[in-house]
Amino acid sequence: MISSLSNNKIKNLIKLQKKSKVREEQNAFVIEGIKMFYETPKDSIIEVYLSESFYHENEKSLGDIIKEYQVEIVQDSIFKEVSDTTTPQGILAVVKKPFYEFSTLSQQNDATVIILEELRDPGNLGTIIRTAEGAGVTGVILSKSSVDIYNPKVIRSTMGSIYRMPFVYVEDIKSAILEMKRNNIQIYAAHLKGEKFYDEEVYQGKIGILIGNEANGLTDETAELSDCYVKIPMAGKVESLNAAIAASILMYEVYSQKRVR
Repeated sequence: MISSLSNNKIKNLIKLQKKSKVREEQNAFVIEGIKMFYETPKDSIIEVYLSESFYHENEKSLGDIIKEYQVEIVQDSIFKEVSDTTTPQGILAVVKKPFYEFSTLSQQNDATVIILEELRDPGNLGTIIRTAEGAGVTGVILSKSSVDIYNPKVIRSTMGSIYRMPFVYVEDIKSAILEMKRNNIQIYAAHLKGEKFYDEEVYQGKIGILIGNEANGLTDETAELSDCYVKIPMAGKVESLNAAIAASILMYEVYSQKRVR
């Protein structure tokens, strides 16, 4: 049983939780909780860590996990230091990163992609990933400066959709948009200057939805590459919605129209 914070495996776990650079170097990230564990593809799991109390409380039902994976039992106080949550569930795992190609996402038949420029909030990204799966989105494109999708808060917010929603980071979001347009993807930008409301448009064929930074929206240079600006009607004195909410509304409008057709 691991009972010290100076243990090398524990040190590495903490680094993976806190530093995107380490996650990038190791091509791995950390997941927590029993639901996320069972959502994770078996061949992606590198190693498993169980808190001492979780192990003793569930010893009889943990037989398969003990047999299938490299498992370490960790003293409860140490496990709490490693966990990114206030009340740890007692199980976490180091998982291999999935890998997707931009060309695959941009060339799909009947593609619906969500394009995120400088999205910074982990909760927003996690919600968008989860909603994208529910709304039939085929891929997520992120600018390099967006929040790390393997941030522990993002991972928790996806509720497992991280494993089923293809995504890529791109060095140059503008070049990526131009490439998507060459592949006949119609780009719609969520923008306050939209001349039409989002539900007045007809979404046909391949669709891209462009969402900007939470505080500043889309940069002018990126927004101008879109084929159309759309906006969400607002009552009261509200000027705009949270980025994840706005993205969700647009994704489901596209999904609704495609379902009807």
